[in-house]
Amino acid sequence: MTLRIGHGFDSHPFSPEPDRELVLGGVRLPGERGLAGHSDADVVAHAVADALLGAAGLDDLGTRFPASDPAWAGADSIGLLETVAAGVAGAGWSVANVDCSVVLEAPRLAPHRPAMQARLSAAVGGPVTVKPKSPEGLGALGRSEGIACWAVALLERP
Repeated sequence: MTLRIGHGFDSHPFSPEPDRELVLGGVRLPGERGLAGHSDADVVAHAVADALLGAAGLDDLGTRFPASDPAWAGADSIGLLETVAAGVAGAGWSVANVDCSVVLEAPRLAPHRPAMQARLSAAVGGPVTVKPKSPEGLGALGRSEGIACWAVALLERP
């Protein structure tokens, strides 16, 4: 069996648009400030996608779905993740697991973790765990200027 590991990262600042929805791990969090971005700005789905692409040795998310292309404006990041997962599978890889650390001061993610993990796992075809982490007031993330996510993916090929 061949194994490959990939690392993904994404961050977005909070949007100044008051009606922008917050989407994390494919789950909408009503009443929370949304993130600025060309797509729905789902930092968790983006980090997972880049981790999968890196592990498979494929182009990164920005190359595949460039922000300069109006076709991706407002795109559903879970749909992009499903496309990435299909490409990874097409390259002969299966997802062993993906692990994510989401760094944010607010909102609290614990109530949303089961839904996020289920949505992400279904999109990639393997188990995905999501761990919220507080920056404890340090730096831009600690000042609640945005949200960041790191993800690690393990792929296997029989």
